[in-house]
Amino acid sequence: MKKNFKDRKVILSTLWIFVMFNYVYCDILGFMDSSLLKQYLTGTVEGLELTENFLFLGAILMEIPIAMILLSRVLNYNANRWSNIAAGSIKTLAMVMTMFVGTPSLYYLFFGTIEIATTIFIVYYAWTWKQNDLFEE
Repeated sequence: MKKNFKDRKVILSTLWIFVMFNYVYCDILGFMDSSLLKQYLTGTVEGLELTENFLFLGAILMEIPIAMILLSRVLNYNANRWSNIAAGSIKTLAMVMTMFVGTPSLYYLFFGTIEIATTIFIVYYAWTWKQNDLFEE
């Protein structure tokens, strides 16, 4: 069965949905972690002060994968390919950096590993996307 140009867009969008669910559920578990919850209530988690600017930067960082769910479906080939490479690289780097903040829990390491593997795959999948791949086997 042949796949067309739109299939790669759908796969990229689906990968962003998958990684978003991992980000969100890891954060939800963090709120269930009593030691972290106590820190959230003080406004300082693992030595990081949760200021308005810090949270705003976090919102921008999380908007990247949210936007990529839509952009992966609607952008043309060139913009789509490069935005997935850039977004995947940024999210991979950000996730790797968070693995060295404080002492990550087992669930954080678990989700983080899945998130990093997924964003690395997104970068690879977009990088290997050729414009003449309108029909692939």
